[in-house]
Amino acid sequence: MSQQRAAAYLRHGQTPFFRLPTAGFDEPGAAAYTGADAVLLGVPWDGSVTYRPGTRFAPYELRRVSALVQSYHPGHGVDVFRALDVRDGGNVPFPPFHADSVRELIQASVDEVLAAGAVPFVVGGDHSIALPVLRALSRRHGPVAVVHVDAHLDTSTSEVWGEPFHHGTPFRNAIDEGLIGRGELHQIGVRATWGHPEEGAFAAHAGATLYGMERVDSDGAPAIAAAIKAAVGEAPVYVSFDIDGIDPAYAPGTGTPVPGGLTSREAIQLLRGLAGVNLVGMDLVEVCPALDHADITLHLGAHLLFEGLALAAVNKRRRSARLT
Repeated sequence: MSQQRAAAYLRHGQTPFFRLPTAGFDEPGAAAYTGADAVLLGVPWDGSVTYRPGTRFAPYELRRVSALVQSYHPGHGVDVFRALDVRDGGNVPFPPFHADSVRELIQASVDEVLAAGAVPFVVGGDHSIALPVLRALSRRHGPVAVVHVDAHLDTSTSEVWGEPFHHGTPFRNAIDEGLIGRGELHQIGVRATWGHPEEGAFAAHAGATLYGMERVDSDGAPAIAAAIKAAVGEAPVYVSFDIDGIDPAYAPGTGTPVPGGLTSREAIQLLRGLAGVNLVGMDLVEVCPALDHADITLHLGAHLLFEGLALAAVNKRRRSARLT
Protein backbone atom coordinates (compact mmCIF):
# COMPACT_ATOMS: atom_id res chain seq x y z
CA MET A 1 0.00 0.00 0.00
CA SER A 2 1.16 3.55 -0.65
CA GLN A 3 0.03 7.10 -0.14
CA GLN A 4 -3.36 8.15 -1.46
CA ARG A 5 -3.24 10.50 -4.42
CA ALA A 6 -3.56 14.13 -3.39
CA ALA A 7 -6.80 14.52 -5.37
CA ALA A 8 -8.39 11.53 -3.64
CA TYR A 9 -7.24 12.77 -0.26
CA LEU A 10 -8.79 16.18 -0.88
CA ARG A 11 -12.02 14.68 -2.11
CA HIS A 12 -12.83 12.38 0.81
CA GLY A 13 -11.67 14.91 3.42
CA GLN A 14 -10.38 12.37 5.94
CA THR A 15 -7.02 12.98 7.59
CA PRO A 16 -4.95 9.83 8.21
CA PHE A 17 -1.23 10.20 8.83
CA PHE A 18 0.69 10.91 5.63
CA ARG A 19 -2.39 10.17 3.43
CA LEU A 20 -1.97 6.50 4.31
CA PRO A 21 -4.52 3.70 4.43
CA THR A 22 -6.15 3.10 7.78
CA ALA A 23 -6.15 -0.14 9.73
CA GLY A 24 -9.05 -2.58 9.52
CA PHE A 25 -10.82 -1.27 12.58
CA ASP A 26 -13.59 -3.87 12.30
CA GLU A 27 -11.03 -6.63 12.78
CA PRO A 28 -10.18 -7.77 16.32
CA GLY A 29 -6.75 -7.28 17.87
CA ALA A 30 -3.70 -7.88 15.72
CA ALA A 31 -5.89 -8.84 12.75
CA ALA A 32 -6.50 -5.11 12.21
CA TYR A 33 -2.87 -4.79 11.10
CA THR A 34 -2.44 -7.96 9.01
CA GLY A 35 0.25 -7.40 6.38
CA ALA A 36 1.47 -4.09 7.80
CA ASP A 37 5.18 -3.34 8.21
CA ALA A 38 4.58 -0.31 10.42
CA VAL A 39 1.62 1.19 12.24
CA LEU A 40 1.16 4.76 13.44
CA LEU A 41 -0.82 4.96 16.70
CA GLY A 42 -2.06 8.21 18.19
CA VAL A 43 -2.15 8.55 21.97
CA PRO A 44 -4.11 11.71 22.86
CA TRP A 45 -3.10 11.74 26.53
CA ASP A 46 -1.60 14.60 28.54
CA GLY A 47 -2.81 13.73 32.02
CA SER A 48 0.76 13.28 33.26
CA VAL A 49 2.28 16.68 32.49
CA THR A 50 3.78 18.85 35.20
CA TYR A 51 3.50 22.21 33.43
CA ARG A 52 1.42 23.24 30.41
CA PRO A 53 -0.99 20.63 28.95
CA GLY A 54 -2.35 20.32 25.42
CA THR A 55 -0.36 17.48 23.88
CA ARG A 56 -3.51 15.37 23.68
CA PHE A 57 -4.34 17.27 20.50
CA ALA A 58 -1.05 16.50 18.75
CA PRO A 59 -2.12 13.27 16.98
CA TYR A 60 -4.98 15.09 15.27
CA GLU A 61 -2.90 18.09 14.19
CA LEU A 62 0.11 16.02 13.14
CA ARG A 63 -2.17 14.00 10.87
CA ARG A 64 -3.28 17.23 9.21
CA VAL A 65 0.17 18.60 8.41
CA SER A 66 1.66 15.19 7.54
CA ALA A 67 -0.42 15.18 4.37
CA LEU A 68 2.21 17.51 2.87
CA VAL A 69 5.04 15.00 3.30
CA GLN A 70 5.79 13.09 0.10
CA SER A 71 6.85 9.45 -0.06
CA TYR A 72 10.36 9.48 -1.57
CA HIS A 73 13.34 10.00 0.77
CA PRO A 74 16.20 11.36 -1.35
CA GLY A 75 18.78 10.99 1.44
CA HIS A 76 18.27 7.23 1.76
CA GLY A 77 17.18 6.72 -1.83
CA VAL A 78 13.99 4.91 -0.84
CA ASP A 79 10.30 5.43 -1.55
CA VAL A 80 9.17 4.93 2.02
CA PHE A 81 5.48 4.26 1.46
CA ARG A 82 6.14 1.92 -1.45
CA ALA A 83 8.87 0.04 0.39
CA LEU A 84 6.75 -0.29 3.54
CA ASP A 85 3.12 -1.14 4.12
CA VAL A 86 2.31 1.57 6.67
CA ARG A 87 -1.13 2.01 8.23
CA ASP A 88 -2.72 4.66 10.39
CA GLY A 89 -3.88 2.61 13.36
CA GLY A 90 -6.07 5.39 14.71
CA ASN A 91 -5.91 6.47 18.33
CA VAL A 92 -5.65 4.32 21.43
CA PRO A 93 -9.06 4.64 23.10
CA PHE A 94 -9.06 5.13 26.87
CA PRO A 95 -10.95 6.94 29.63
CA PRO A 96 -9.06 10.19 30.24
CA PHE A 97 -9.50 10.00 34.00
CA HIS A 98 -7.45 7.00 35.11
CA ALA A 99 -3.74 6.93 34.32
CA ASP A 100 -3.28 3.26 35.27
CA SER A 101 -5.89 2.24 32.70
CA VAL A 102 -4.30 4.50 30.10
CA ARG A 103 -0.94 2.75 30.51
CA GLU A 104 -2.55 -0.68 30.31
CA LEU A 105 -4.47 0.19 27.15
CA ILE A 106 -1.42 1.73 25.45
CA GLN A 107 0.58 -1.41 26.18
CA ALA A 108 -2.22 -3.65 24.90
CA SER A 109 -2.51 -1.63 21.69
CA VAL A 110 1.24 -1.81 21.05
CA ASP A 111 1.15 -5.54 21.83
CA GLU A 112 -1.38 -5.95 19.00
CA VAL A 113 0.84 -4.09 16.54
CA LEU A 114 3.83 -6.22 17.52
CA ALA A 115 1.77 -9.42 17.28
CA ALA A 116 1.02 -8.50 13.66
CA GLY A 117 4.77 -8.27 12.99
CA ALA A 118 4.69 -4.49 12.51
CA VAL A 119 6.85 -1.71 13.97
CA PRO A 120 4.88 0.69 16.22
CA PHE A 121 5.25 4.45 15.73
CA VAL A 122 3.48 6.00 18.70
CA VAL A 123 2.43 9.65 18.54
CA GLY A 124 1.73 11.36 21.86
CA GLY A 125 0.67 12.84 24.00
CA ASP A 126 3.06 13.37 26.87
CA HIS A 127 6.25 11.43 27.51
CA SER A 128 4.71 9.14 30.11
CA ILE A 129 3.43 7.03 27.21
CA ALA A 130 6.97 5.76 26.55
CA LEU A 131 6.81 3.44 29.58
CA PRO A 132 3.91 1.23 28.42
CA VAL A 133 5.39 1.16 24.91
CA LEU A 134 8.70 -0.04 26.34
CA ARG A 135 6.88 -2.67 28.41
CA ALA A 136 5.33 -4.07 25.25
CA LEU A 137 8.60 -3.95 23.30
CA SER A 138 10.58 -5.57 26.09
CA ARG A 139 8.07 -8.39 26.38
CA ARG A 140 8.62 -9.17 22.71
CA HIS A 141 12.32 -8.36 22.23
CA GLY A 142 13.80 -8.43 25.72
CA PRO A 143 15.61 -5.34 27.06
CA VAL A 144 16.09 -2.79 24.29
CA ALA A 145 18.49 0.01 23.50
CA VAL A 146 16.93 3.46 23.70
CA VAL A 147 17.87 6.58 21.77
CA HIS A 148 16.29 9.33 23.87
CA VAL A 149 16.19 12.89 22.49
CA ASP A 150 15.06 15.35 25.15
CA ALA A 151 15.87 18.52 27.04
CA HIS A 152 15.28 16.56 30.26
CA LEU A 153 16.68 13.39 31.79
CA ASP A 154 13.18 12.00 32.51
CA THR A 155 14.55 9.97 35.40
CA SER A 156 12.77 11.90 38.14
CA THR A 157 11.15 10.33 41.18
CA SER A 158 7.84 10.89 42.96
CA GLU A 159 9.57 13.26 45.37
CA VAL A 160 8.21 16.52 43.93
CA TRP A 161 4.74 15.56 42.74
CA GLY A 162 3.99 12.51 44.87
CA GLU A 163 3.38 10.43 41.71
CA PRO A 164 5.86 7.90 40.29
CA PHE A 165 4.33 7.86 36.80
CA HIS A 166 4.43 11.19 34.99
CA HIS A 167 6.17 12.65 31.96
CA GLY A 168 9.39 13.21 33.90
CA THR A 169 9.79 9.60 35.11
CA PRO A 170 9.46 7.11 32.20
CA PHE A 171 13.14 6.17 31.96
CA ARG A 172 13.66 5.77 35.69
CA ASN A 173 10.73 3.36 35.71
CA ALA A 174 11.97 1.62 32.56
CA ILE A 175 15.44 1.11 34.05
CA ASP A 176 13.97 -0.09 37.35
CA GLU A 177 11.78 -2.60 35.48
CA GLY A 178 14.68 -3.90 33.38
CA LEU A 179 13.16 -2.76 30.09
CA ILE A 180 16.39 -1.09 28.91
CA GLY A 181 19.63 -3.00 28.56
CA ARG A 182 22.43 -1.89 30.86
CA GLY A 183 24.50 0.75 29.12
CA GLU A 184 21.91 0.96 26.36
CA LEU A 185 20.31 4.33 27.16
CA HIS A 186 21.63 7.12 24.92
CA GLN A 187 20.37 10.59 25.85
CA ILE A 188 20.84 13.44 23.38
CA GLY A 189 20.18 17.15 23.84
CA VAL A 190 19.73 17.09 27.62
CA ARG A 191 20.29 20.57 29.01
CA ALA A 192 17.58 21.41 31.57
CA THR A 193 18.62 22.57 35.02
CA TRP A 194 18.62 20.05 37.88
CA GLY A 195 16.94 20.27 41.24
CA HIS A 196 20.02 18.85 43.03
CA PRO A 197 23.55 17.69 42.10
CA GLU A 198 22.67 13.99 42.26
CA GLU A 199 19.85 14.20 39.71
CA GLY A 200 21.98 12.87 36.88
CA ALA A 201 23.48 10.04 38.92
CA PHE A 202 20.68 7.52 38.45
CA ALA A 203 20.98 7.11 34.68
CA ALA A 204 24.78 7.32 34.85
CA HIS A 205 24.84 4.50 37.39
CA ALA A 206 22.76 2.42 34.96
CA GLY A 207 25.41 2.98 32.29
CA ALA A 208 23.55 5.63 30.29
CA THR A 209 25.54 7.78 27.88
CA LEU A 210 24.75 11.49 27.93
CA TYR A 211 25.29 13.55 24.78
CA GLY A 212 24.66 17.05 26.09
CA MET A 213 24.52 20.10 23.90
CA GLU A 214 28.22 20.77 24.43
CA ARG A 215 28.90 17.38 22.84
CA VAL A 216 26.50 18.16 20.00
CA ASP A 217 28.29 21.47 19.43
CA SER A 218 31.77 19.93 19.45
CA ASP A 219 31.13 16.67 17.57
CA GLY A 220 28.06 17.37 15.45
CA ALA A 221 24.88 15.33 15.13
CA PRO A 222 26.18 12.93 12.42
CA ALA A 223 29.15 11.91 14.58
CA ILE A 224 26.91 11.33 17.59
CA ALA A 225 24.58 9.20 15.47
CA ALA A 226 27.58 7.17 14.29
CA ALA A 227 28.77 6.66 17.87
CA ILE A 228 25.33 5.47 18.96
CA LYS A 229 25.01 3.20 15.94
CA ALA A 230 28.36 1.58 16.76
CA ALA A 231 27.39 1.20 20.42
CA VAL A 232 24.00 -0.46 19.86
CA GLY A 233 25.17 -2.85 17.14
CA GLU A 234 22.39 -5.32 16.31
CA ALA A 235 20.41 -4.69 19.52
CA PRO A 236 16.72 -3.80 19.15
CA VAL A 237 16.46 -0.01 19.24
CA TYR A 238 13.64 2.24 20.39
CA VAL A 239 13.79 5.94 19.50
CA SER A 240 11.98 8.17 21.98
CA PHE A 241 11.81 11.71 20.65
CA ASP A 242 10.59 14.48 22.92
CA ILE A 243 10.08 17.57 20.80
CA ASP A 244 11.48 19.77 23.58
CA GLY A 245 14.87 18.29 22.70
CA ILE A 246 14.69 20.83 19.87
CA ASP A 247 15.47 24.46 20.63
CA PRO A 248 12.18 26.35 21.13
CA ALA A 249 13.23 28.74 18.37
CA TYR A 250 12.58 25.81 16.01
CA ALA A 251 9.86 24.03 18.02
CA PRO A 252 7.88 26.50 20.13
CA GLY A 253 4.89 24.18 20.44
CA THR A 254 5.76 22.30 23.60
CA GLY A 255 4.76 22.62 27.24
CA THR A 256 8.22 22.52 28.84
CA PRO A 257 10.58 24.45 26.52
CA VAL A 258 14.27 24.80 27.37
CA PRO A 259 16.51 27.22 25.41
CA GLY A 260 19.69 26.07 23.73
CA GLY A 261 18.59 22.81 22.11
CA LEU A 262 19.05 21.01 18.82
CA THR A 263 18.22 22.76 15.59
CA SER A 264 15.69 21.10 13.32
CA ARG A 265 18.54 20.32 10.92
CA GLU A 266 20.58 18.62 13.65
CA ALA A 267 17.57 16.54 14.68
CA ILE A 268 17.06 15.31 11.12
CA GLN A 269 20.80 14.61 10.74
CA LEU A 270 20.72 12.59 13.95
CA LEU A 271 17.86 10.36 12.79
CA ARG A 272 19.29 9.94 9.29
CA GLY A 273 22.61 8.93 10.81
CA LEU A 274 20.92 6.00 12.57
CA ALA A 275 20.21 4.24 9.27
CA GLY A 276 20.98 0.56 9.73
CA VAL A 277 20.07 0.21 13.41
CA ASN A 278 17.55 -2.49 14.29
CA LEU A 279 14.63 -0.14 14.85
CA VAL A 280 11.76 -1.85 16.68
CA GLY A 281 9.72 1.23 17.61
CA MET A 282 9.58 4.99 17.92
CA ASP A 283 7.61 7.63 19.71
CA LEU A 284 7.19 11.34 19.14
CA VAL A 285 5.89 13.16 22.20
CA GLU A 286 5.24 16.52 23.87
CA VAL A 287 4.07 18.42 20.77
CA CYS A 288 1.53 20.98 22.00
CA PRO A 289 -0.38 22.49 19.06
CA ALA A 290 -1.97 25.30 21.07
CA LEU A 291 1.48 26.69 21.86
CA ASP A 292 2.78 26.34 18.30
CA HIS A 293 3.24 29.17 15.81
CA ALA A 294 2.33 28.79 12.13
CA ASP A 295 2.53 24.99 12.51
CA ILE A 296 6.34 25.16 12.82
CA THR A 297 6.52 22.45 15.46
CA LEU A 298 3.88 20.32 13.77
CA HIS A 299 5.70 20.32 10.44
CA LEU A 300 8.95 19.38 12.15
CA GLY A 301 7.20 16.63 14.09
CA ALA A 302 5.70 15.15 10.91
CA HIS A 303 9.12 15.12 9.26
CA LEU A 304 10.72 13.47 12.28
CA LEU A 305 8.13 10.70 12.10
CA PHE A 306 8.85 10.34 8.39
CA GLU A 307 12.57 10.06 9.15
CA GLY A 308 11.77 7.25 11.57
CA LEU A 309 9.65 5.47 8.99
CA ALA A 310 12.50 5.87 6.51
CA LEU A 311 14.79 4.01 8.94
CA ALA A 312 12.29 1.14 8.94
CA ALA A 313 12.23 1.21 5.13
CA VAL A 314 16.03 1.08 4.98
CA ASN A 315 15.96 -1.92 7.32
CA LYS A 316 13.47 -3.76 5.12
CA ARG A 317 15.61 -3.05 2.06
CA ARG A 318 18.70 -4.40 3.86
CA ARG A 319 16.88 -7.57 4.89
CA SER A 320 15.66 -8.12 1.35
CA ALA A 321 19.19 -7.65 -0.02
CA ARG A 322 20.52 -10.31 2.38
CA LEU A 323 17.99 -12.82 1.03
CA THR A 324 18.97 -12.32 -2.61
